[in-house]
Amino acid sequence: MNQQPPRTVFALMGPTASGKTELVIQLADRFNLAPISVDSAMVYRGMDIGTAKPDANVLHKCPHALINILDPEEDFSVGDFVQQADAAVVEALNLGKTPLLVGGTMLYFKRFRDGIAKLPGRDPEIRSELRQQAEDKGTRHLHSELKQVDPTTAGRIHPNNYSRIERALEVYKLSGRTMSEYLKAQPQASVSHRVRCNYIEISIANLSRPELHNRIESRVHNMLALGFVDEVKTLMQRPRLSLKAMSMRAVGYRQVWKHLTMSSDALIDTPTLDLIVAGTRQLARRQLTWLRNWQSDAQHVSVQTPDAFDVVARLLQNYDVPQRSVS
Repeated sequence: MNQQPPRTVFALMGPTASGKTELVIQLADRFNLAPISVDSAMVYRGMDIGTAKPDANVLHKCPHALINILDPEEDFSVGDFVQQADAAVVEALNLGKTPLLVGGTMLYFKRFRDGIAKLPGRDPEIRSELRQQAEDKGTRHLHSELKQVDPTTAGRIHPNNYSRIERALEVYKLSGRTMSEYLKAQPQASVSHRVRCNYIEISIANLSRPELHNRIESRVHNMLALGFVDEVKTLMQRPRLSLKAMSMRAVGYRQVWKHLTMSSDALIDTPTLDLIVAGTRQLARRQLTWLRNWQSDAQHVSVQTPDAFDVVARLLQNYDVPQRSVS
């Protein structure tokens, strides 16, 4: 008996402000796609403007899985992402749709593609202690602590990447075993094996630096015009939310929050604006570094922004992705 060919899952990766969302909306107008967000900030409700989340009309017309699934006080780990992304992919495939993961959280893409070891759960007390240490002594102090107990993991993590440092220390403090020990002991199943599919990667990484910087600056100014400051004010009224929350590490939120603690003025001063723009550019640089160093056994296609729709549309057609029926 002939076996059915494996189903196909696509991933669209790229730096912030590179046009990923616009491209997905265009593609979803033609093809029967199920977009799945790969963004560590868009998972949070009430964080819309500062994350450049598709607006309510767009999400109604083109629903994205893994958007608006958590309150901003809640933590969301890479393991949580892989588990929920797997479920969203399987649901889409069962409905006859083609999953298209889209976003810029590169660690999420990597672990979704390659799999992740089963690690101990979270411990709010340990996390609270670590966050207090980070506030008192800085993230680099915690990175030094991690380097003493787990130099292998520390070597893979940038000293300023608090969330990954926190998780590695939490695992060690909970279990007495290092994260590198867990990763070595447990085989990791790739997405192709977990959900029995072809996995095709597409990246937008060919923008010139001046063009990307201009896009980022325009985006930040547009966010402020749309009411980003009022959005942060609303978040600050939540009694359990503070700058220690994982959600508040998203670029822009911390800077505006700190501005509002010193001034009730809704107008953002030039130094704060410069910090937001600089932070967003740093994020884009980190994303591009990931892509430059990206290693994958999956098919990987890199596209230029101006002709991205035509290139990706032809790719989807080559894999027999069904087009949307027009009623």
